[in-house]
Amino acid sequence: MNTKIKDLMSQMTIQEKASLLSGFDYWTTKGIERLGIPALSMADGPHGLRKQMKNELGIGKSHPATCFPTAALLACSWDEELAFKQGESIGREARELGLSCVLGPGINIKRSPLCGRNFEYFSEDPLLSGRMGAGIVNGIQSRGVSACLKHFAVNNQEEYRLWVDARVDEKTLREIYLASFEYALMYSKPKAVMCGYNKVNGVYASENRRLLTDILRGEWGYKGIVMSDWGAVNNRPQGVWAGLDLEMPGSFGVNDAEIVKAATGITPFMDSTDPDFDNTLTEKEIDVCVERMLNFIFDLEETLTPLSGEGNPAVGGIASAGSAREIASECMVLLENDGVLPLEKGCKIAVVGDIAVNPVYQGAGSSRIVPTAVDIPLDCLNEYSDATYVADVEKDKKVISKADAVVFFAGMPDEFDAEGTDRESMSLPAEQYETVERLRLLNDKVVVVVCAGAPVEMFGEPPSAMIMAYLGGQGMGGAVADLLFGVKNPCGKLAETFPTGIEDTPSYVNFPGDGDTVNYGEGVYVGYRWCNKLGIEPRYRFGYGLSYTTFEYDELSVSGTKVTVDVANTGDYDGKEVVQLFINGELADFKKVMVKKGESVTVEFALTSRAFSRWSVKHGGFFISGGYYKIEVGTLTGTVYMESDEPPEKVTLYTQIKALYHIPNGMDLFREIGELFNTPITEELVETRDCSSFVGNILRNVVTMYDTKWTFEDLKKRIDKVNEMNKV
Repeated sequence: MNTKIKDLMSQMTIQEKASLLSGFDYWTTKGIERLGIPALSMADGPHGLRKQMKNELGIGKSHPATCFPTAALLACSWDEELAFKQGESIGREARELGLSCVLGPGINIKRSPLCGRNFEYFSEDPLLSGRMGAGIVNGIQSRGVSACLKHFAVNNQEEYRLWVDARVDEKTLREIYLASFEYALMYSKPKAVMCGYNKVNGVYASENRRLLTDILRGEWGYKGIVMSDWGAVNNRPQGVWAGLDLEMPGSFGVNDAEIVKAATGITPFMDSTDPDFDNTLTEKEIDVCVERMLNFIFDLEETLTPLSGEGNPAVGGIASAGSAREIASECMVLLENDGVLPLEKGCKIAVVGDIAVNPVYQGAGSSRIVPTAVDIPLDCLNEYSDATYVADVEKDKKVISKADAVVFFAGMPDEFDAEGTDRESMSLPAEQYETVERLRLLNDKVVVVVCAGAPVEMFGEPPSAMIMAYLGGQGMGGAVADLLFGVKNPCGKLAETFPTGIEDTPSYVNFPGDGDTVNYGEGVYVGYRWCNKLGIEPRYRFGYGLSYTTFEYDELSVSGTKVTVDVANTGDYDGKEVVQLFINGELADFKKVMVKKGESVTVEFALTSRAFSRWSVKHGGFFISGGYYKIEVGTLTGTVYMESDEPPEKVTLYTQIKALYHIPNGMDLFREIGELFNTPITEELVETRDCSSFVGNILRNVVTMYDTKWTFEDLKKRIDKVNEMNKV
């Protein structure tokens, strides 16, 4: 504790300490004027700023700011530098508006395509989510503003989100739902983390000591503050005990009084949801949160002076608007192309769909931004062509049939992708499927642009070309035009699986639960992991995306944890390729590279031990199981052998006999048992699944099932010898 903080805390009353741990109003922290402790302002993110003009929650009454691509689209860039660029722009605008903290990014896992808030999240894969989230954090904080990772943790639905109990086993929790946050903390140092509304295995996230203190701070070494989601606090004293530093918004003093009660021997109103918390607090426990809050406040003191003055016209200026278009064009995914794209400049195109003139470019809820300007797709298409808008397909069959190509903007109605509610299905409005079929009868060059925050059910027979634009921010229209006419070469890859139908998703039978609990019964098999496990071929695979050029991979080399591969551009356009490396079918690393036509580059990966590790419930940590691992890069494959770093397993009477083969110092006992059965021990024998063989049995049965003449004492003596040698 530094001297300044120590001195301030020595002067604070218990009431002042409690007051510092909740907001003053909807968007600011509390200051203590007599001690010179300032208040900080914050605003919603994550793909732009929603700084309210008045102290209210109301959406739509905020200062104009650049609306960048939502996380669902940004993730498809697979480009951490691009994420940094977007974050940096948001951070700059935050400084211009006098903000100290941006509430984003959101890095929750996309468990189901039906989650209404999926447009705010990056991916179904924790590595991709964590690294892209870290890019945003690093960009925002490069401008001196705090980012705020959210929503910690297991917040994967909007229905029942205020109270639902997410029931998830430890392996799934660690490998999937906590891992995105863990990776983000590996690659960035956010000053703030926001907890979720929901319970996690019976305890609210806002008062879950295991999450907020034991794991986040104890295991991962996080040093910043934890704040609540707006209205997520249940038992405030338990939250302090658990490690929740800041309640937002303020509770008009109600919860401040609850903290004081708990510290002065008066039982708080709310019951404890954790048997380890007895509804009492010591001042020392309160001080832990107060110290973190004071460090947070004074670390951000320079943000109290806006860079250019609050509301300065520089906010969302030309640079940011152009950046929004540029970033969106780097992310959109070309799903289909029979050769119709890129279109020739100057051609005549018929443009269909209301989104072409009333663009859908962001979702609804707390992240809804008042943009500085919005690209109208029709106008942007006219930058490169003679584009005619067709409002009624039936009345204008001649304009469509005579056009060089038809561009149909499909997608969800505005506010369909929304916070607070989940989708009912993956279907687009029925008339859009019908419209595509009519257009195909009139013109054989139909290009579909899909604007939606999550996967949708696609058209039966693919159109000539299709671009997944997601919710692309205010520059969406310009980005689409740049891609359609080849000003930009598509380089986005899907950051999530597009199933054929909702029935093919792993959480289908469990999502969103019964209102009280939601069971994560699919375990670690989320998204592409589910498809791999069951051999399901989705409509579009995780990591899929086309380009106007072609790439070939060659010379895959695997040497220990170093992997190299050559990537050649064999087509007619310069282009960017996302090189994805999988280990045993799971994403382990990725790099985006620019390759000029006719040239090649060598891509190198230096894998960490974590890439080979999985959570061991038995040992309570991430460990490598010894053996061969399959390395996949594109269509190329290789193998690498990794030594186990698991602690030796303790042998008991219930240890499976063949497990001795992999337990250090277990082979002597294994061979001795083999001699009892006149069976030589071989690797082939160990790998058998035939449980009628003695290797399928447990050690206890050597005494009880077979006439080996051994007693329990004989067996126990041998077991103890193995454990003693392994020091377990």
